[in-house]
Amino acid sequence: MLTLADGVRLHVSVSGPEDAPITVVLSHGWCQDRRTWRHQIAALGEMGRKAPRVVAYDTRGHGRSSATRLRGATLAQLGDDMAEVIRRYAPSGPVVLAGHSMGGMTIMEYAHRHPEEYASRVSGLLLVSTTAEGHTHTRYGLPPQLANVLRIGETLGAGLLARSGAWRPHRAVLPALRPALRWLLFGDECAEEAMLLTMRGLGRAPLRSIGGFRESIGTQARLDTLADLGDLPSAVLVGGRDRLTPPACAESIAGALPGADLTVVPGAGHMLPLERPREVSDALITIVRRVARQAKRNRRQIATPTRRSQKAA
Repeated sequence: MLTLADGVRLHVSVSGPEDAPITVVLSHGWCQDRRTWRHQIAALGEMGRKAPRVVAYDTRGHGRSSATRLRGATLAQLGDDMAEVIRRYAPSGPVVLAGHSMGGMTIMEYAHRHPEEYASRVSGLLLVSTTAEGHTHTRYGLPPQLANVLRIGETLGAGLLARSGAWRPHRAVLPALRPALRWLLFGDECAEEAMLLTMRGLGRAPLRSIGGFRESIGTQARLDTLADLGDLPSAVLVGGRDRLTPPACAESIAGALPGADLTVVPGAGHMLPLERPREVSDALITIVRRVARQAKRNRRQIATPTRRSQKAA
């Protein structure tokens, strides 16, 4: 458990070798929790001697972390929280960041608010089903005019929920919401386990978190931040049927992020880590391996002049 400066406690899970040369930090989406990454955590653990250290945490106001005050329900605050997580649980060595949906936006805020720290620590990046342009491309799979009406209603409703406190009355009606959630969040296929985990995550999120983060999520604009990042191993994944962050979001990110590999997964929706776990795991493992090779080359370059100096002496 990590206690932040404002008293919020983050639930953090750490796995993998303590002496691993690389740390992977996983950030989940809005109204979900760290269990979104369960398949990827398992896949990284199966890398044997080359397995990285893995840090997965519940964002403030989500999962098993404590509730947040309304003024803390912003992407800017989440970027600062990520900085604290990295300082505490990955104080040295290369770091690979992976973010799903709001988690990807959190990474962008971290890069924006802590640019020097980001540049010195982050060696790999995976952005899954996310956006750097707020709700610019979000149409919910509906005609534009109807989508605009829905967005207005959603924004007004979010404002009311944000002021409703840390209780969770929506748990009682989640079964009735299941068909709508299935349509909104998933594509052609949806395993029962994936649906249940998604609903449980939503059930754990208090009303303040459901409504409070909506404003900063809808207005974020971080394409310029991405363009300023260095050329490092990175990948952008999106489902071809994603109704919340459609392929146009990923295409903009890949266009701004130097050297990023873009993958559009046919028939998939928004919950890619659960919906298409193998594709997401493979992309993450590929980045980890690339970062490991680069770190090994860097260590050799540092060691070679030292050996030459010893011989000369």
